[in-house]
Order: sequence, then structure tokens, then C-alpha cells
Amino acid sequence: MRDEPFGGAKLALLTGRGLVSILRDDVPRIAWPGHWDFAGGAREGRESPSACVLRETREELGLELDPGRLIWRRTYLNSNGRPVWFFVARIGAAEIARIRFGDEGQGWAVMPVADYLAHPKGIGQIKERLADYLAVQPGA
Repeated sequence: MRDEPFGGAKLALLTGRGLVSILRDDVPRIAWPGHWDFAGGAREGRESPSACVLRETREELGLELDPGRLIWRRTYLNSNGRPVWFFVARIGAAEIARIRFGDEGQGWAVMPVADYLAHPKGIGQIKERLADYLAVQPGA
């Protein structure tokens, strides 16, 4: 999997009935400015999809997660037809208390899953990918 090309990875961090979301910077040079996103980003070097998303989570939220915490994963094609990965992990209150926000974005929040899915500033394809997970994990 390490040598297969992919553009990047995102991680839905679920906690109870909520999830951790990051408010993107509101600058025109980035995709989805001022929208609520999940931890993740572009691949660096030849890292694997899980290494990519765990590094981005560490950089953006200060959380060190073991790869075994990734409970669901699926590839999708982005708007350029390039594969991207979507992961899901569960975290608890103690880990939320340890979040140390990085230098990308305006802030972070834990919001109810339903609120994210209905939020006008939620990113469409991220909502769809989260909904895919919820469809196969009833009650998640």
C-alpha cells in the first residue's frame, strides 16, 4: 500500500455522538476556506495512507494515535480523479482534553455528528464519506 499513489487522507475523530472538526482558514488560496473539515491533508514522500493521516492529526491537533485505532478506512476519488483515503477513529474525553491545536485553521470544536452533516459550512464530500461510514455502522 505504501507505493500506491494517493493524494492525501482525512480522519473522522468520533467521540460519543460527536466528532472533532477543524475550522479551515478563511483565505482564498486554499480549498474550502472557512469551512469545517477533519484532520488530514496531503501525502508526504512515500508515506502510507495511515501514516499520512496520523501525521496530519499529530500536526493539526497534537494527538498521537496508534494505527490500530483506525477502525474504518476507504478510498475515494477526488475531483481530479486521484485516490484519497478516509479513516475513522474513536477517541475519549481524556484525548479531547489533550488536543493542542496546530497552526493551520481558525480553531476546532466537538460538534454533534448530525450538526456536522447538516452544517452549511461542512464540506460536501467529507459529509458523504462520513455518511458512508455511518450507513455501515448503525448507531455509530
